[in-house]
Amino acid sequence: MEDMINLNETSGNQVTEFILLGITNSPELQGPLFLLFFLNYMATVVGNLGLIILMSIDSHLQTPMYFFLKHLAFVDFGYSTAIGPKMLVGFMEEKNVISNNECATQLFFFQVFITSEVFILSAMAYDRYVAICKPLLYMVMMSDLVCWLLVAISYLYSIMVSLLVTIKVFTSSFCKSNVIRHFYCESLPLLSITCSDTSEVELIIMTLSVFVLVSSLFIILVSYMFILVSILRMNSSEGKHKAFSTCGSHLTGVVIFYGTLLFMYLQPQSNHSFDTDKMASVFYTLVIPMLNSLIYSLRNKEVKDALKRLFKN
Repeated sequence: MEDMINLNETSGNQVTEFILLGITNSPELQGPLFLLFFLNYMATVVGNLGLIILMSIDSHLQTPMYFFLKHLAFVDFGYSTAIGPKMLVGFMEEKNVISNNECATQLFFFQVFITSEVFILSAMAYDRYVAICKPLLYMVMMSDLVCWLLVAISYLYSIMVSLLVTIKVFTSSFCKSNVIRHFYCESLPLLSITCSDTSEVELIIMTLSVFVLVSSLFIILVSYMFILVSILRMNSSEGKHKAFSTCGSHLTGVVIFYGTLLFMYLQPQSNHSFDTDKMASVFYTLVIPMLNSLIYSLRNKEVKDALKRLFKN
């Protein structure tokens, strides 16, 4: 442990690099976990990049729903790539070191993609609301301009928020330790090793997290409330089944993603356990991006039909 708490100093007490503790300290688990997460990351890359390519080249998938799904696949690929490769390298190194600048970059890009995902899921819920409740106005309300605006606003807001949080965290003085009790650079483990006053940045992170989660959940819940009312008013059982089937994949993804995030960020500070948070983080940073590509491909008839057309050609 002595080499793990040795600080690399530049001036004063500011460290120049961090040591990531990773998922486990057990040497016998390093190999099996490397293989497991390597396969997980490969499935995530192939699944999400495959969806992006398929939806870009297939003319039948050029609708607003698949436009948002393409961007969802992009952000899933983005934040899993911000975390996965460095974590895999850590399994092969005796001491998993990351420089100050690399750590800040990882935190920034991870937060950009994860925040974007929240708003893209909200946009997808709104798209389903318009498709089911306002079908005659669908092409007007979900025009190319509207779709691009929704995505652009998501990315721009995410970049601004992530830049603010990253600057606030990394202008703190890290003098307690250079050991991050996590497998990637995350704001809460970083703040736990700073000797600066963290009350302001903690308030900023909590306020922004609550705003993002509550506002996006509100959009999703209201959208699905109107969708449910519209479905219940339908006379045709076939129409009801079709409406439910178009929402099934999205609802599954929303429940898994938001359930994990709410567990992570809205529990009382006194109950926070880094080991518990670490396991939840594994799920939403590495497992969910892989699951999303499976959920939106295996459960989607149009995507499966597009794959058949691609292989036939």
